[in-house]
Amino acid sequence: MTALLPHPDRLFPADPGERDIARRLYAEVADAPIYSPHGHVDARLLLDNNHFPDPAALLITPDHYALRLLHAVGVPLDQLGVRPVGASGAGASSAAAAASAAASTETSVSGREIWRRLCENWNVFLGTPVRYWFETEFSSVFGLAEHPSPASADALYDQLVETLATEEFRPRALFERFRIAVLATTDDPADDLAAHLALRNDPTFAGRVVPTFRADRYMHANETAWPANLERLGAVSGIDTSTYAGLLEALRSRRAYFAAAGATATDTGVVDAGSEPLEVADAERLHAAALRGSLSAGEATAYRHNMLYQLAAMASEDGLVMQLHPGVLRNHHQPTFDRFGPDTGHDLPEPTHYTRPLTPILRDFGTNSTFRLVLFTVDETAFSREIAPLAGFYPSVYAGAPWWFLDSPAGIARYRSAITDSAGFTKTSGFIDDTRAFCSIPARHDMSRRSDAAYLASLVSSHQVSEDNAVGIARRLVGEIPVSTFRLAE
Repeated sequence: MTALLPHPDRLFPADPGERDIARRLYAEVADAPIYSPHGHVDARLLLDNNHFPDPAALLITPDHYALRLLHAVGVPLDQLGVRPVGASGAGASSAAAAASAAASTETSVSGREIWRRLCENWNVFLGTPVRYWFETEFSSVFGLAEHPSPASADALYDQLVETLATEEFRPRALFERFRIAVLATTDDPADDLAAHLALRNDPTFAGRVVPTFRADRYMHANETAWPANLERLGAVSGIDTSTYAGLLEALRSRRAYFAAAGATATDTGVVDAGSEPLEVADAERLHAAALRGSLSAGEATAYRHNMLYQLAAMASEDGLVMQLHPGVLRNHHQPTFDRFGPDTGHDLPEPTHYTRPLTPILRDFGTNSTFRLVLFTVDETAFSREIAPLAGFYPSVYAGAPWWFLDSPAGIARYRSAITDSAGFTKTSGFIDDTRAFCSIPARHDMSRRSDAAYLASLVSSHQVSEDNAVGIARRLVGEIPVSTFRLAE
């Protein structure tokens, strides 16, 4: 039996004096409320407040960080609870996917079997942030006392099942226990936000769950689903989206609807940050060509770049904070996408540029006090090369936290070193957990707080800042900075 007891000094410096400083700094923020301004938890989870169905559906299947590493050592996604497209009512992404779903004689895998796969491959996660999150989560949230292993798998699963059946482990009880002050979701402009509105009007729920406006699917005019997406947006907004002008009007209308429902931010994920605007006549021509199915690849790129500029223009008017994360090549493995659809672990990073591509947006809105742009990257060379210098000049630009492939203790340390020289701490976003796995939220924020305490301790020990100043920074990083950056103050 291997005891599961994370060390109290994990992630702190090895030097005893510096470690003592980190301990004191961490103690100042360890129990601070959590602001989660960028994530993917479904608001309906908290509205319905049902018991979680089983440990695997809660802890493993929705967590693409865990899925991709298990898949990388040979565990098929369907053994981890990922269902083929069409098997759960979702539309097939292609004819191949539809044929595959129709031809398959799928047998469902149980939560216990999925949990066993994790336990059998527990050492795959050694040294990764996923292992850190799981150890913290299993120990501090669920009270597990033993490491997962083939021998312990069934006993641990039974303990988790029993724990999840208690009232203390309903979603709302955990929301309060985790001390979540604000939880942001990610939502399509055509979403009715019914769950968000119901939560706001529910006198039995004191938490704050806010939507985030994500319009990516309306930017890619060469995708086969684009016309249907326009129709849905038009039906919800009551505006004819068959024209470019109509699309912009519908997006503005839905942004206002989101803001009225509590949204403070938008989110945009594109391949590159190109933002050259088009003349209205040219944009209308490309819009019409896309609806006819005659748009070239170059024209589709020009249309997307223009749409990014237009979203920035809207942000400069309505004040919704614009989050931008280019540089991710989506669905790299076509057979996996055809069978299982998006968000199944095979999105991969590419080298990314910001300074030149964002010139049109920053030329026109970079000093606009209403406009705010938070830049994220999965290309960490961009932190010191482009993002920090941009945030160090433009009042509108903030350096987004390391996320996805970079939200590890080492990645956070490199981010602080790369960003602080040019942009300091004030022009950063606060930690971003970016998770669909609800119970991992406190573990992820704890990792960030410990990592930042270690970095600040290094500044104190080298006499670059006083310990009093470091305490102030540590507190601001988990409170004032995310609240101010994402305009979360009510």
